[in-house]
Amino acid sequence: MEEIPVYLFTGFMDSGKTSLISETLFENGFGRDSKTLIILCEDGDVELDEKQLKKIDASVVTLDDVGEITQETFHKFHETYHPDQVFIEYNGTWELAPLLELDAPDGWTIVQTLTTVDATTYEMYLNNMRTMMLEQFFISDVVIFNRCADETPKAKFRRSVKAKNRKAQIVYEREDGSLDENYEEELPYDIDADFLDISDADYGIFYLDAMDNPKKYVGKTVKYLALIYKPKGKLKNDVFVPGRFAMTCCEADIQFVGFKCKYEKAQNLEHRGWAWVTAKIAYEFAMEYKGKGPVLHAIQVTQAEKPEDELVYFS
Repeated sequence: MEEIPVYLFTGFMDSGKTSLISETLFENGFGRDSKTLIILCEDGDVELDEKQLKKIDASVVTLDDVGEITQETFHKFHETYHPDQVFIEYNGTWELAPLLELDAPDGWTIVQTLTTVDATTYEMYLNNMRTMMLEQFFISDVVIFNRCADETPKAKFRRSVKAKNRKAQIVYEREDGSLDENYEEELPYDIDADFLDISDADYGIFYLDAMDNPKKYVGKTVKYLALIYKPKGKLKNDVFVPGRFAMTCCEADIQFVGFKCKYEKAQNLEHRGWAWVTAKIAYEFAMEYKGKGPVLHAIQVTQAEKPEDELVYFS
């Protein structure tokens, strides 16, 4: 059976989804030599050029309600248009479950999800429609922050995405449409130092950056206050996970984030006890990471008191 790639575009209205679809089809050549079906789930300010669509053999259908996302509807689209590829511009206020759980026509496979975000309104949406916004990040392969300015808090935006989906690629686009390819997050600690004393306030940032860029931490020594994960029978005798519970968006969305740590006295540690951990960082294969990642080699583990606030944050 031949695969029919489905490209899913998510984001709130006027975040740039339609413009991105147009750019992909017309400027990047995705529309050439393929019969394209575009499924629109909302009407934005930008409209697709019908004359241009005809030139590349692209058809457009519109869904006005999430209730129209049914097996019957999508199979009818398949039988009517026989597409070689499908673009779906999804409504940012609709739950994604009806689409993701749909029994799609044979061959239809979501191969890439792109989320567009208007940087000028992002914090407002995050404060008022956080669940809807973060749900889109969870499945996204690429998150594009457009309309960025010099004062746009890119580091804050990046962490809010990475806390939900560490594998997502993040792109920053300036107001003139050009890409900000020189962006590098300014860390709250000296990454050039050989010894990193990580505070509770900085642990979330350290975790995300070390997981994303493990090689730049190789050989460095780190110290931080950790909650010990060492349940009986779950890890090897010389392995434990020093980490923290982190809040990604709300109290209902708290996760434990930590690093694999090798320590010859790990079997003596108390599960869910607190400790100051000093360790050297290596880049090694670990089953827990399903590949290579930052692995700590403990130098010293010292019992500590439980902190007043057990949670850490990604901001």
